[in-house]
Amino acid sequence: MSKQVSAEIITIGDELLIGQVVDTNSAWIGNQLSQIGIQVHQITSVSDEIGHMLASLKSAIERVDIVLITGGLGPTRDDKTKDMLCSFFNVGLEMNVQAYTDVEAYFRKRGREVSELNKKQAEVPMGCMILSNKVGTAPGMWFEQDGKVIVSMPGVPHEMKFLMEQEVLGRLKSHFQTPFILHRTLLTHGIGESVLAELLDDFENDLPAGIQLAYLPSPGLVKLRLTAKGEERQMKTTMEELENRLVSLVKDYLFGYDNQDIQTILGSRLKELGLTLATAESCTGGMIGHLITSVPGSSAWYAGSTITYSYESKTRVLGVPAELIQKHGAVSEEVVLSMVRNVREKLGTDCAVATSGVAGPGGGTAEKPVGTVWVGVALPGRVFAKKLQLGDNRLITIRVASESALHLLRKALE
Repeated sequence: MSKQVSAEIITIGDELLIGQVVDTNSAWIGNQLSQIGIQVHQITSVSDEIGHMLASLKSAIERVDIVLITGGLGPTRDDKTKDMLCSFFNVGLEMNVQAYTDVEAYFRKRGREVSELNKKQAEVPMGCMILSNKVGTAPGMWFEQDGKVIVSMPGVPHEMKFLMEQEVLGRLKSHFQTPFILHRTLLTHGIGESVLAELLDDFENDLPAGIQLAYLPSPGLVKLRLTAKGEERQMKTTMEELENRLVSLVKDYLFGYDNQDIQTILGSRLKELGLTLATAESCTGGMIGHLITSVPGSSAWYAGSTITYSYESKTRVLGVPAELIQKHGAVSEEVVLSMVRNVREKLGTDCAVATSGVAGPGGGTAEKPVGTVWVGVALPGRVFAKKLQLGDNRLITIRVASESALHLLRKALE
């Protein structure tokens, strides 16, 4: 059996340390490495100071087989990763012909000349292998030392992802004999992590060697990840059996697998049924429409949305009777049912969802505390509403209410 191959990720930049930029690169890289059997042991964020960077790299390479570095490859003075790599390998910079050709091509495609500053992007530490960056100006760099690999990539997420997908992952798989690893993730909605854990207690106790179950909770969602490590043929057979058993246990809450999302799943179902959708949003402020239109081709089944935030706009735009709002309040079953019926009629769709709630942090009452959201759902032959209590975090309330509205329609269509 192949030995476990280990990796460490080093992200470089003061902007990461002061919270100006959120490090999404490491999470994505870790996920990609796990798919090819490489285990991430540590993620480290360091400042733009060369000594700090150098110490982190020296420490990391003693612990792991692979070090992946992102950031600090721009042409300005605060970008010092190449200087740090020169110090680490005790070499100088040299102009790389392939890197310069890539930089020229990048600017030519945009109708611009290469500046003297941008020419410096093609200077790389001597002895490294260039990884062509077709979506930016900073090349990736691959180094080998004593059987270990160091890769340096830009910190810009779309450039890093391009290099990982086109260059790095394939080379790592070829360079290291990684163990077989298989992940399968089930997506659940409408049940909490602790309740799931109780439901699956016997299932977990019966898991064979080489199989693990992980719970990955986030607001409104719990992912269940099965991971298998071992002999490929045996693990595939065992994983299939376990997945089928797990599906049967959580079927009432299961809505998808792996990297699927509710908006894509719902869109596929609407398209399959030949149905169309409209949305009316108050407290969610357009988030439902944003989720839907993030799906390529959603225009085939999504007509549009109204964002009626004020009392007046609910009446003027959607035709919700003013007396209904005065009697029951905007955050009520009666008002959200009126919203969902009216938006479906105005936009001429088969289905609709609507939201009205108290996102907070203010505006709550004893009867309708912060986090109270009414969701209305309309589909052929049925209109209903459901009240959600989502807590006092405004952004979480907006997100969970939006996704819950789509889940309610999905379940109703079943």
